[in-house]
Amino acid sequence: MTGEPLAGGLANAGAVTRHGSVVERPAPPHAPALHAHLNGLRRRGFDGAPTPVCLTADGVRERLTYIPGDVALPPFPHWSMTDDALRSVGTLLRRMHDAARAFPAGEEWSGEFADPSAADAENLVLCHNDVCPENVVFRAGRAAALIDFDMAAPGRPLWDVALTAGYWAPVLDPLSASLHYPPGLDPVHRVTVLADAYGLTPPDRAALPATIEQAVAVCRAFVERRLAAGNEAFVNVHAEKGGWARWDRRQEWLAGRRGEFEAALRR
Repeated sequence: MTGEPLAGGLANAGAVTRHGSVVERPAPPHAPALHAHLNGLRRRGFDGAPTPVCLTADGVRERLTYIPGDVALPPFPHWSMTDDALRSVGTLLRRMHDAARAFPAGEEWSGEFADPSAADAENLVLCHNDVCPENVVFRAGRAAALIDFDMAAPGRPLWDVALTAGYWAPVLDPLSASLHYPPGLDPVHRVTVLADAYGLTPPDRAALPATIEQAVAVCRAFVERRLAAGNEAFVNVHAEKGGWARWDRRQEWLAGRRGEFEAALRR
């Protein structure tokens, strides 16, 4: 049975299919631990994530429950980038983190977007690490569920908020943002909207701008690894979006506005 093709992310493009109430997709290496965690989230009252069904016999693919709703794909529609939509993303992420403080210990989680400060931090959660618009399911204009936990790894909640801000503010220079985002978004304002909705503490609000810069550097290193491996999809997208000049421009823009972010988050 072929199933209905779903968009999937860049890494899984063309490899995700829906079969009625079940989605089948490539399984990450840590799928057994991740499935145990997803089941734990539901036991602890978080219903905004897929429920594991099973792994295929060879362990190469996984089956999860399909979550109905709307997912914003680029170019992102205006409804997905309103302040109310962003507040709902922050609230959903906080709910997930509150349920994610217990996770299978001693497992090898993804290192792709993992918090580099996790080893020295306390009160870790299992961060999603990839809360991009394509991985959030909306219903009636509000974020209802997170999907694609492949990049999940232990980290500070602040780290997940910083990565999420990168996608949703977005933390991009105006030229880069114009490729996929509606015009008129104010990233400084939107970072504060996310921080308020999540309920960041004053110390975490103060640390957020520098943590966002650190997260952007980790994302750049991820792209570097994909390009070094010759991943065709990443090579093509990297070239289409302007290559390393785009990343340089983004990081220079972000560093130049740190003071604006810090001032806004102090209010």
